[in-house]
This record gives sequence, structure tokens and C-alpha cells, in this order.
Amino acid sequence: MKIIYYIIPVIAGWILDLIIGDPHCIYHPVRLIGWLIGKLDKMLYKDTDSNRKKYYKGMLLWVLVMLATGGVTAAGLYIFYRINVTAGLIAESVMCYQLIAAKSLKDESMKVYYRLKENNIEKARYAVSMIVGRDTEKLDETGITKAAVETVAENTSDGIAAPLFYIVFFGAAGGFMYKAVNTMDSMIGYKNDKYMYFGRFAAKSDDVVNFIPARLASWIMIAATGVVQIFSKDKKYNMKDALRIYRRDKHNHSSPNSAHTESVCAGALGVRLAGDNYYFGKLVKKPYIGDDSRPVEIEDIKRANILLYVTTFLCIIMVVAVRIIIFLGRMCV
Repeated sequence: MKIIYYIIPVIAGWILDLIIGDPHCIYHPVRLIGWLIGKLDKMLYKDTDSNRKKYYKGMLLWVLVMLATGGVTAAGLYIFYRINVTAGLIAESVMCYQLIAAKSLKDESMKVYYRLKENNIEKARYAVSMIVGRDTEKLDETGITKAAVETVAENTSDGIAAPLFYIVFFGAAGGFMYKAVNTMDSMIGYKNDKYMYFGRFAAKSDDVVNFIPARLASWIMIAATGVVQIFSKDKKYNMKDALRIYRRDKHNHSSPNSAHTESVCAGALGVRLAGDNYYFGKLVKKPYIGDDSRPVEIEDIKRANILLYVTTFLCIIMVVAVRIIIFLGRMCV
């Protein structure tokens, strides 16, 4: 296989995401994965089961979803590549496009930005409720802005760096299997009465698969902060503080991974993120991330998105470089 075949799907997928973004389609593969999880949830979960049985049923759900996701995507790629290389490359490019979420993350967070600029708090609350899990009904302008910035920062890892990490080594099928783990965590990985045991395996597996990508994404975002600091006229970016806050606050979250890119973003922009929030009507105590050097402002949503895009670009460069190294390594064997 020519070396160009190793990098076309990733580059083409990234370009498609830049141009089109994530289409709101019921047949989007991630939505279909979500549909499957929902169906299996209804079939397997029984409130009368013991905690032990709930745990094993949750594990069974995880295995079934992973087998279905990996099997369907791998079989699809195999069929298209059997037709001819061009068909395979097109199919894999489309799959990579569906795995990269930079433009959709930017678009959804900018909806919050525009509603805030219009001074329409109610619509801003609704817009931010579409991208965060916390209660948004009582958030003020600062709370809404922080929620949007935090979501962009955290999902730079989940929505871009992590899928690309698995694409590097396992192709598009590996990327979709990561998405399946991530989707299971978002749907059943809660610490509530229903999912405490049934969703525990899904939640722990999400921690495992994000462990390396979250840390790589953080260092890439620190580098991105340096790039923006050099080339941007906006003087709010600070690479030195991004590194300092990352080292200090990267574990200020109940998840072992979520605070990594969030701490980089907080340090890069010189703001304080996280802290206490309400979830399902209950106050959840959380440590702060970053220093309260200046108030969070609406423009920080734009700044976070600039970091998102530069980080994505650097991730693509790294993916291409690693895939070329892998190809050359195989040629030497």
C-alpha cells in the first residue's frame, strides 16, 4: 500500500469536518450507537436485580456494543476496500470525518456566545444546556460562559484528540470503538441510583481509554497556546501559565482525565473554571481549576475555540507523522 493511503482518510476527514461539521442526522453512526445502547439498556436493566447482577449485565451491554460497533465498521471497511482502493479510501475518509467533532463543538458553543452577545440569557441558558450535563436554569452570564468554555476545553480531548489517537493505531474502526465507549459513559456512566452498578463498567472503561489521549491532548494544547500567543494580537493567551496550571490542577476533578485539558485552557486564558454546580437538582462540590486572575468574559468562548482549532491542527500533524512512521516501519520489516 502506498504511503499516501495511510494519511488520506485522516486529512480528508479533517477537511470535511472543517467544511461541513457534524450533520444532525438520525443515521449518524454515533447516534446509531446511542440507539443500540438505549435498546440494550431497556432489555438488560432490571431494578429488582442485585447490585452484582446489575454490574455483570452492564458489562454484557458493554461487550455487545463493542462487538457490534467494531464488527460493523471493520466489515464495512473490508467490503469497500475489496471493491477497490478508491472506494475504501472514500469510506474510511467519511468515517474519520464522522469521528472528528471540532466544527460541531465550535458551532454549538458559539450559539451560546451569540445569545450572550444579544443579552438573551434565557436563550443562552438553553443553548448551553445542549452541550453540558449540569443544571442551567439558574446560571448567570458568568456561569453560562464558564460552562461553554469548560465544555470546549474538555471535549478537545474527547471529541478530537482521543478519536484521532485510536485512528492512528487501529484505523476508523478503532475510532468508532472509542466513540462507543465514550457514548456508553455519557448514557449510563452515572453515579445515581439506577446506574451506580449497571453503568460502572462503562464509566471505568471510559477512564481507561481516555487516560493516554487526555494527557497527550493537554501537552498539544499547551503547544497550541504557545502558537496562538506568538501569532495572535490577543494578549490574553499565556503558554507559561497554561503549563503551570496544568501541572497544579490537572487532578482537580473526580474523573482522572477530565481536568487535564480544562486546566490547560484555564491557565492559557488566565481564568478560573469549574467549582460547585448543580446536577439533577443536587449541589455537587467541585474544586476550582485555574487562578482567578481576571473575570471570565464572553470573549473567552471565542478564545477557547481558537485553542480548539489550533490544537486540532497540531493533532492532525502528529497523526500524519505517526502514520508515516508506522508505514515506514512496516516496510522495513
